[in-house]
Amino acid sequence: MSQPVEDIAGYKVGTLGVQAYAADVVAWIRNERHSASAGYCRWLACMNPHSYVVALRDAPFSQALHAADWLIPDGSGIVLASYLLGGNISRRITGSDIFSALNSKANELGGFSVFFLGSTSDRLEEIRGRMARDYPQIRFAGSYSPPFKQDYTGDELEAMIAAINQARPDILWVGMTAPKQEKWIHQNLHRLDVRFAAAIGAVFDFYTGRVKRSHPVFQRMGLEWLPRLLQEPGRLWKRMFISAPVFMWHVVRTRLRSSINHKV
Repeated sequence: MSQPVEDIAGYKVGTLGVQAYAADVVAWIRNERHSASAGYCRWLACMNPHSYVVALRDAPFSQALHAADWLIPDGSGIVLASYLLGGNISRRITGSDIFSALNSKANELGGFSVFFLGSTSDRLEEIRGRMARDYPQIRFAGSYSPPFKQDYTGDELEAMIAAINQARPDILWVGMTAPKQEKWIHQNLHRLDVRFAAAIGAVFDFYTGRVKRSHPVFQRMGLEWLPRLLQEPGRLWKRMFISAPVFMWHVVRTRLRSSINHKV
C-alpha cells in the first residue's frame, strides 16, 4: 500500500490528507486480518522541525523515522519546507488529527479494537471513559502505564509487550513523548501482535483535556505553537528558537544546492 511522499530534508513525508490517511490505515488493518502474513504491524510517526533536529544527533531516532510506514507533516515548518522545495504539502497534520480521524472511521465501520500505551493509570481510565462515549463501536482492548523512565529493563519491556499481545488490538496508540515512543515502536515492532501502531505524543493529554490545544484560529494559521509556548516556555523554547531555525537553514541549503545543480 504505497502512498505519495515528498523528500523533506532527507525524510519521506507523506502528502495525503488526514481522511485519506485514516482510510489507508483502515484498509491495511482489514487486509491484514485475512492475509497470509498476519502478525506484521505497520506504524505511523509525526515529522516536525524539532524531530528533525533531535534526529541529527540521535541515530536510533533517525532510523525509526526513516522506517515508519506513514510519516506525517506535523508542523507548519514542514509545510513551509515543502513550499520552498517545490512540493505539494499544503497543511500540517497532527497526531490529534490522525487520532480523531482514525477513531471516527473505525467507529463508523465497527469491529475495531484499541490499546493505549503510556501516561498514568488515572489518565488511561479517563481515556477509557471518554472513548466509550465518543466511539461506542470501538472496543477498548486495554491500556498500560509504563514506568516513567528513559530506558526500560528487560522485565519491564516483557510486561509491556505481554499486556499488548494478550489484548491483540487492531490499533495501538503510543503516548510516551518523542523520541522515546518512536524508538520503542521501531525496536519492538517485530514482537507486537498488532495491526497498526502510532506514536502520538501529547495526544493523550489533549484528549483528556489535561492540556488544551491552541484555539482553532491559531491552528489554521500555523501558529498552534505560540499559545503553547507562552504556557510552557521552559519546555518548548528550544523547539521554536533553536530547532526551527536549524531545520529551515538545512532546507534552504538543500534548495540552494538544487538550484546550483540545475544551473550547472
